[in-house]
Formats: sequence, C-alpha cells, structure tokens
Amino acid sequence: MDILTMDREALLAQKARLEAEYAAFKAKGLKLDMSRGKPGSDQLDLSRDMLTVFTGNEDFFDGKTDTRNYGGLEGLMSCRQLFGALLGIPAGNILAGGNSSLTMMYDTLLRLYTFGAAGVLEPWGRQSGLKWLCPAPGYDRHFAITEQLGFEMVTVPMLETGPDMDVVEELIKDPAVKGIWCVPKHSNPQGISCSDETVRRFAALSPAAKDFRIIWDNAYCVHDIGEPVHILNLFEECQKAGTLDQLFIFASTSKFTYPGAGVAMMACSDLNFKWTTDIMGVQAISPDKVNQLRHVRFFGDAAGVYAHMAKHAAILAPKFQSVLDCLSRHLDGTGAGSWITPRGGYFISFDSYPGCAKRINTLCKEAGVVMTGAGATFPKGYDPLDSNLRIAPSLPPLSELNAAMEVFCVCALLAATEKRLSEIG
Repeated sequence: MDILTMDREALLAQKARLEAEYAAFKAKGLKLDMSRGKPGSDQLDLSRDMLTVFTGNEDFFDGKTDTRNYGGLEGLMSCRQLFGALLGIPAGNILAGGNSSLTMMYDTLLRLYTFGAAGVLEPWGRQSGLKWLCPAPGYDRHFAITEQLGFEMVTVPMLETGPDMDVVEELIKDPAVKGIWCVPKHSNPQGISCSDETVRRFAALSPAAKDFRIIWDNAYCVHDIGEPVHILNLFEECQKAGTLDQLFIFASTSKFTYPGAGVAMMACSDLNFKWTTDIMGVQAISPDKVNQLRHVRFFGDAAGVYAHMAKHAAILAPKFQSVLDCLSRHLDGTGAGSWITPRGGYFISFDSYPGCAKRINTLCKEAGVVMTGAGATFPKGYDPLDSNLRIAPSLPPLSELNAAMEVFCVCALLAATEKRLSEIG
C-alpha cells in the first residue's frame, strides 16, 4: 500500500512490523558491502590469461619497439589503435597511459589550472570566480577534483536524454564557467545514455569562455548488459562543428581487465594533443608499454574486447536483476522510492521518499550493510532532496547481494514510513 494513502494507524502498524524485521536483520551481525562499483572476483578471474601472454624476450617487441625500454610518451601505437577502434577516434589523437583515467583527468585539469589552455594565455589558477558544470546525480570523484581546485560547482539536472542542455546552454554564457563533466553512456549512477540530440548540442556549444572544456568520461563505453547501447560519436560531431579543441575524451580498461593494472586513454584535438605532450615531456618519459602490449595481445582486436565484455555481462546481469527484482517485490507501489532500470554500467540509482536517503544509509550501516554515502552523487555531497542513493551490485557474491538488498528494502520502507508519520503529525 502507498504510504501517501495510509492513515496514521496503518502507518504505525507498518512501522512496528518493519522495526521487528529490522531488529532481526541487526541480530544476524551482517557484514555486506555495496559501497563502490568494484568488479567481483569472478570478473577479475576472466583476465587471468593476460598474465601469461609473454613467453620469451621476443614477445616484448611490438614491431620494432622494445616495450621494456624508455620512450613512446604517447603510448604504444597498437594500444592506441585498439582504443581507436572501440571509440571511433583516430589513433593519432589518442594518448595511452597508465591504469587510471581518473589520474589522466586530474592531470588534464591541473595543466589547465597551472599553464592555461592551448592558445589561451591565462591559466585558470590566475583567474577568479571559476565555475564548473556538474550534471547530477553524478560521479563523486569528478566533483572531488573540481572542489579541490576551488571551482564553484553548479548542478545541472539529469534528464532521460543526458544533462539538461537547455540549462547548460544558458550557463555557459557566463565566462567564469570553464567546463562540464559528463559520463555519456550508462552514467554513474543512473545508467543514462546521451541521446543523439544531446551529443550534437554538446558539439555545438559556444561558450563565453575561450578556455571552456568538455570532460567526456566514457568510462562505460563497452559495458552493456543485454542489447548494446550506441551513442553518437562526439569526437566526430565536434570535428564537423569546428569545436574539437573544447573536447577531452577519457576511457580505460579498468573494468575490462584489472582496475589496478589496466590502461587508460585520453583523446583530443591535434592542438590539445601537442599541448598535453609538451607539458608531459617534463613529467614523464613513457607509460608502462609492457602492460599496454599485454592488453593488446590478450584482446587481439576490438572484437576480442566485445567478446570479453560479454563474459562480464553474463556475470553482472543476474546481479542487476536480483536488485531490481528485490526492489519491485518489496517497494513497488509503496511510495518509498523509485529507481531506473539501467542497460549497462555498474550502478542502479534509487530515489527514496524525499528526506530519507541519509536515514536509509544510517539504518543500513547499523544493520551491517555498507552503502555509498547519501549525497555523494551531488557536488559537495549536498542532495537538496536528500533522496538519491547509489546501489553497486557488482562486488558481492549473489547470495550476499540478495541479503543486502533485503535489508536495504526494509530500511527504505521504514525510513519512508517514519518520514510520513512525522509529516501527518
């Protein structure tokens, strides 16, 4: 029954029943973790053969390049070509790096902050009143970067088609706005993918700030569950629109193979590529080309990546379905919350009854279920509705995930019942 249609007596009876169920969960002494989108051990095992692709000294050569030695700041060409085939971007515009795309994004913003954008004389660090656009709910680590650099973070609502571009187009009229975050496919946490119109509007942006930059974090570019989701190629659209210098694209193999030992990439215009490598030439000599070659040998080509990701999807699909089934079974029609059914990525976004997210998080924690903190999906951790929670199904074994979701659903309904009782007095 929907809590909005229940009278006080019915709500009190429901609260008593839920408190008894909750106490029983607490008595079990559970220790369950759904806090971050880490691959489970069964997913990590899929890449075990990558560790044995080298058998002799000759195997370390990629053409005439001895990957064990210095050199090749831009990364191994065969690795850049593999990313290019996956993303539809020329290999010459791709820089292959270490294991973390987050590090590459951080370094890119630091270069802009310290040295200034290519063709622009004044670094961000010498400007005042910097602002950054943050589609939310979004990725907490994105927000942490712009917060650390002192940006005023301006929340942009997320629609079913991606960031609200009407809002974006209005905000970029302010020259203090220097950029925008975007996870264009299977966004974190909602699983939203940008529509063709949204991508074209990104490409057509005409900001007041000449050093405005789009940080296009394509983290889940091949992380589909079920039918593949295709999004328009922003690199190509920016080329058509003459706006390619505004764009930096990032991706990585973190959830292809090993998050701690993968390969990350950045793609950008010729101007930004030279700007990046000129500065990087002081910072570094070369990335881990041995690891890059190991990935190329393991996958072979883009078809090999897609075949490998299908194995990941086969593991993840039952976990996502388990979460969705539990939510439907316990919360459908109760008014305690709503959720989005994603077609890929690593998260399920849950919007509780307004004002309940922090309470749900606390209840879960006290019952032994660790969640991502309430508010984490908004800049500075402030969710104006205290509603959004990120569910990460990937790490726990299915049996533990089922148990955690049973707890979560009781906590969500209990918090909503408490809140409704406080509202009707």
